[in-house]
Order: sequence, then structure tokens, then C-alpha cells
Amino acid sequence: MEAQGHVEIPSASLVPENDPTTLFTSSGMQPFMPYLLGAPHPLGTRIANSQPCFRTVDIDEVGDNRHTTLFEMLGNWSLGDYGKEEQLPWFFALLTDTLGLDPERLYVTVYAGDEEAGVPRDEEAAAIWQRLFKDTGVDATTAVMVSEEEAAARGMRDDERIFYYRDKNWWSRAGTTDKMPAGEPGGPDSEVFYEFTDVEHNPAFGEHCHPNCDCGRFLEIGNNVFMQYQKQEDGSFAPLPKRNIDFGGGLERLAMAVNNTPDIIKVCHEPILAHIEQATKKTYGEDPKDTEAFRIVADHMKAAVFLIGDGVAPSNTDQGYFVRRLIRRAVRMADTLGMHENSFADVVEPITAMYEGQYPNLRTQADSIRTHIADEEAKFRKTLDRGLKKIEHLIERGNAAVTAEALFDLYQTDGFPLELSLEIITDRLGTPILEDTLKKYDTLLAEHKKKSRAGSEQKFKGGLADSGEVTTMLHTCTHLLLAGLRKQLGDHVHQAGSNITSERARFDFTHPEKVSREVLDQVEAYVNEAIQKGCTVTTTIMEKQAAQDAGVEGSFWERYPDQVTVYEIEAPDGSIYSQELCGGPHVESTGNIKGTFRIKKEESSSAGVRRVKAILEP
Repeated sequence: MEAQGHVEIPSASLVPENDPTTLFTSSGMQPFMPYLLGAPHPLGTRIANSQPCFRTVDIDEVGDNRHTTLFEMLGNWSLGDYGKEEQLPWFFALLTDTLGLDPERLYVTVYAGDEEAGVPRDEEAAAIWQRLFKDTGVDATTAVMVSEEEAAARGMRDDERIFYYRDKNWWSRAGTTDKMPAGEPGGPDSEVFYEFTDVEHNPAFGEHCHPNCDCGRFLEIGNNVFMQYQKQEDGSFAPLPKRNIDFGGGLERLAMAVNNTPDIIKVCHEPILAHIEQATKKTYGEDPKDTEAFRIVADHMKAAVFLIGDGVAPSNTDQGYFVRRLIRRAVRMADTLGMHENSFADVVEPITAMYEGQYPNLRTQADSIRTHIADEEAKFRKTLDRGLKKIEHLIERGNAAVTAEALFDLYQTDGFPLELSLEIITDRLGTPILEDTLKKYDTLLAEHKKKSRAGSEQKFKGGLADSGEVTTMLHTCTHLLLAGLRKQLGDHVHQAGSNITSERARFDFTHPEKVSREVLDQVEAYVNEAIQKGCTVTTTIMEKQAAQDAGVEGSFWERYPDQVTVYEIEAPDGSIYSQELCGGPHVESTGNIKGTFRIKKEESSSAGVRRVKAILEP
């Protein structure tokens, strides 16, 4: 993409900056939303990157040959620049010329259109794909399919290579066209699939196979999103004045295609598997049960290393909960493989060695990452001891005591996994758990997840993703807050995370001990002084090295491109209140900030990190 005029930029953090609407960066598009919605990118209209992503919804799916929680997404972006005619040939050339994939093994899906919404079928993209395939000597007849159900019922002919789908090939943040609110942008997309010819169709996924079938025969390896439309108040769709293109290509999935291997763990986790094999004296792939455990340990530990490297420590809340969940599930699986507990955290080394060239923070933080993982393992083993004692008490009381409520309490209170509880109880009592008990457990678990999800949605609603007025004011205040903290506590203080809604700002920073109320009052005064002076907030594009030399505040400098965006808050008398790296929205003047800044709470966030919660008081 650099050869096509794109500027390569470093990846963003796995923890979204200044966006409380989501816990993690789960797609390559996520950090680009401000620019896709119209904000100018400081490096121009053609950008490319590789973005680590983490998806919590896939945790329980890991263990097969296709799912991972952590993956890297290759991306290129046209911000009001080129169109489909340029994008699709570039991607096809990457696949066939650069990576050497056989075009006979490639299949494409495009948007079928939505008559009710007034959005036409994407015949333009289909025609481009037909020409590209024809140029390689491959016939590409187009099939018309608008749903997975129709595709599974109809199947595909040998000469069909381009398929129309509706909901599967529409992209917006809200989902399908009918779910989009007025003002929301969206557009058709075109996905490319690789066929593993030695994988047979599994009828459990439908009578016939097709590119979007989940049986494993076809693997999506890239998605071109054409953001062309904006939904109107009357439900219709009008063309966007500035159209964008977002390409996302799964790095690991492309590696699977190049190696013609349908096992993502084998292709992309080999050094980690080798470490586990050496530690357990077992061989990956020999025993199906062990293979699942190998995959879970390899995936979960890689994800945990990346997340801790981005500042997320294991905990019971927010992002830390998922790091804890990953480590604890990996510990359980490592135990089934016979991995000695004192060597569990050693898996950090092969992961660091794999990625330190692209992500040097993993090497510089390797000791800290290993300590976090070892400490969490030790805590979990104490939890397991408590759970075993509870289970012993249940066994002593007999089958009648093994209720759904008791099993769920072991899971919710002690973090004791159901499968382990069942294994121990059935072995000791000699009888299986009643089916009705397990059904009721599933009901209790579903209710618990529903409550947790609702609480999370409430907790993370709003935020800078919508650039609301109050949220923007609080965002500028957090920059002043950090400057005030550094002034009072020292230069060791850096941002470790933020979460801003229209109601409050939550700000994490590096500091080893509790901050006194006296110091917090001085920081408050610093922020309010800047507000009262009506400071000008300016944006400057600078060379990264020049910004560092000038003392501009910033964390994870290695993640920023050679040119950086610096926000400066300057008083009328020329004094600088804040000078920091940032790509978010700000007020033009601190005089536009309404209210008095108040720090309501200061507490520990994790080891070496403190947290303050603040508001703008009327």
C-alpha cells in the first residue's frame, strides 16, 4: 500500500483511547471512526496499518481450529480519495501476485441491495471482480443469493464465483439498514473467501455449502467496505458527500490461506505450541482433547500478554476482568496437559520473541507481564482450593445438595468452572448430574450474563465516539488534569487510561501511592485556573522526534507515526497549561467549558496505577 501512496501508521492500543462505548479495540476500523466520519487525518487521505484486535465474544469458541480472541487486521483507508476501481484490483493483486494464491481457490461476495431502503445492488463491484477473474483465465459467473438460508438451500454451481448477499454484505456501526438511526453512515462491502479443498462440507451447517457457510470449507480473508451512504430522517439513504473505503484483511487468516492450512493455531502460534510441547512432553495434534487445551493456552496467553502490555492488569472489573478470565481458563487447560505450575508464566517468553520486532513494548515490559500472570495464577490456585472445599462439603451431603444454585455459586463466587465441578462430583458420587439441574444452571447463567451485559451497556454508554459537547469539555479537562497531576506529583505520572461520558470523567495515571486530598485540591485549582483564563486550544502537526525533544507529554510513543498531532492549551499571557499528544475532539477555548471542575474520588486502579473520577459541577 505504501507503493500506492499510502502512509503506514503504527497500531492503536487494544484499550480505546477516550472512548467508553467499548472495552476493547475489536476491529481495525474502530480507531479510524473520527476520520471516516469526516475529521481530517493529519497524514492525508491514504493510510495503511496493522491493528491488533481483541474480541471477547470469541473466548468460549477458542479450542477449535478457527477461532482466536486476539488477531491482527491489515487495513488500508481511502478517506474521500480513491474508489472501488482502485481498491479491488489492489487487493486481488496482493492475493494472487504478492501472496501467490490460486485464483481458482478464491470466491467473492457483494451486496445484494435493499429495495425497501432504496439502496441498489452493487453491480459495480461485481463487474470489477468478474473482469479481474477473467484476466487470470477464471470464469466468474455471478449467483444471486440474499441470505444464508437461501444459499444453504440452493448451493453453488462449479462456475459460480461471485455471490450476492444482503445483510452479510452491508456495514454500519448499527448493523443492517433497518437498524440504522438517521444520520448514521454505512455502505456495501465485498468480502473474499479462500477455499480449503480438502475440507468436506458438514451438513450440520446447511444442506449445501456456499462461501458464507460456517462448516470450515471457506474462510473469509478480507473485507472491502465502501462507506457510500447516510440514512435520512425518512428512512431513505442518500450518498455521502465524501465517500470512504476501509479494507480489513485478517493477517492470521491470510497466513492460513498461504499455507493452505485450516488450523489457525498451528499456523500462527507455532513457537507457543513448541513451548507447551516441551513443558508437557506432549505433541500438538495427537489427542483431540489435548489439542483443544493446547489451542486455548496458546490463544489466551497471547491475548493476555498483549492486553497487559497495553496496561490492562487482571482484575474483577472492566478490561481487567477479561484478562483474569483468559489467564484462569489457560491455567485450567495447562493443568489438564500436565504443565507444571511453576513454568506456566514462562510462556510469556516465546510470545514476546514472536512479536517484539513489531511491538517492542512487549519486550520492555516482559518482566512486568510475567509477574502479573504469575500472580494471577497463584490467586486462582487459592480460589480453586476454596472451591474444592465447597465441593467436598456438597459431596458429603449427597446428590440432593448438588443443586443448580450450588453449582452457580461455585462459578460466580469462586470462579470455579462448571465442567470441573461436574467432573469431580460425578466421579466421587458415581452418578451424573440431573439434566434438569444443568438446564436450571444454564438459566441462571443466562440471567447473570443478561444483567452483566445491561450493566455494561449502561456503564459504557455515550462517550467521545459521538463527540458530545459535555464529553468534549471533559476531554479537554482530562488533559489539564494530567498536567496538574504531573506538576504536583512529578514527571513519573503518565496517562494509563481514560473513560469519559457526558456525566463524568474517569482517569487512570501511573503513581505508586494514594494521592492526598490536599494535592487533589491543588490539581483542581490548576484545572479551574486554566478554565477561568479562557486559554486557547490549538492543534499542531509536528515531527515525532521534535515533539519528544520539546517535552510534549505522551504515552506509548512507539505507537505514533513520524508525524504527530499535538494539542496545546495556552493562556492569554503565553503560559502553557498543557501540551500533549491527542487525536480526540477538544473545545476551541477553555472559556467554553461550562462549570467548575471537581475531583470526586481517588482510588487504586491496579498495581502502580491510581484512578480519579471527576465532574463538571454547575
